[in-house]
Amino acid sequence: MLSLNIIKILLIAGGLALITQTVKTDTTMTNWKIEPSFKYDLFCFLNIMTGDPFYLDYYQADYDSYKPRLTPEAVNALAALKKKLKEDNGTIISAWLCLYFSAVDDNSIDELIETTKEPSRLKENFSKTIYHSDENWELFVSVKNELITILEFLKSSGYPEYWQRNVLPKIIAAIDKLRPGLPNYDVIKENEYFLGFKLPSDTITVYMLYFCKPHGIRITGTRFLTSIDWPFEILVRNAAHEMMHPPYDYKGDSELRELIEGFSADEFVMDKVNNHNPSFGYNTLDGLFEEDCVQSLDQMINESLNISKDARKRWQESDEGIHVLAIALYQIMKEENYNNRHEVFRDFLFRIHSSGKFKPGMIKDYYDKFYK
Repeated sequence: MLSLNIIKILLIAGGLALITQTVKTDTTMTNWKIEPSFKYDLFCFLNIMTGDPFYLDYYQADYDSYKPRLTPEAVNALAALKKKLKEDNGTIISAWLCLYFSAVDDNSIDELIETTKEPSRLKENFSKTIYHSDENWELFVSVKNELITILEFLKSSGYPEYWQRNVLPKIIAAIDKLRPGLPNYDVIKENEYFLGFKLPSDTITVYMLYFCKPHGIRITGTRFLTSIDWPFEILVRNAAHEMMHPPYDYKGDSELRELIEGFSADEFVMDKVNNHNPSFGYNTLDGLFEEDCVQSLDQMINESLNISKDARKRWQESDEGIHVLAIALYQIMKEENYNNRHEVFRDFLFRIHSSGKFKPGMIKDYYDKFYK
């Protein structure tokens, strides 16, 4: 029986309806919140409006319907944004912008424009997160003018009304369908067991989006973005996955950075880093290493919750087969009945590294063993 079932409808600037639904049972740790987001769907929409073929595979009809509204100024700004973020820096436009703007409570397009024009509040809030770096902030500043042009174009072309009329009803319908089953999955409990430490909150906020495919996106806090087109099991899998980013303190742990950098000597791993479609992300060794740590952990959680995809099929088909570190870690975890030692995940990495189970040069052997 639900102890909490709240449906709250708020009017925000621009006349858009924000619907928040929260569900929790008396017997679980996980407090689920599921809602739409105009802001995050807008930033995901930018992937499509750049005309990037990677996203048009999913949203060709949406691109075709909105393309006639594009102005020359908007086209130029979108092209510059794509070049600076994706082409020059290997960054996923939607994920990067959603992460930054998750540091502020802006919801309307007018608020987003004002924050972009004067981003001091955004900088102050974002600098308090683990994701901040001076280098990345300079990258944000470098696309500020393009972003203002794009946001002002979307406002003048009627995008808020377009989203409310064509997109929001689909999201509400998906939420109504998915919400009832969520209390059966205590993802926070599983996350904390496998990570070996407490998460900062027992609440998972899921923003259901229309334009985010093919990405599941982690933002600040215990929040993530997912697609309305994915089935229920994928929503729960994404929750299990995204709540564990990052599984360690990369910036503040020099010994861990040294351990990860050591895998630059593994030719099999570096071939995956350097030779895959950059649209998937994971274009640096540390980026792939973190993702594969989390994927190995979430596979264990998904199996515990009985919602897993076959591990061999999963990693054979996912992102051009680049997640070879996950395959190695998963096999070690299975052999050790992880986490019966109640280790902090960072300590597990160091233990299996020092014991010789997980070292550069070994990953190809784990891969071959997995698929023999």
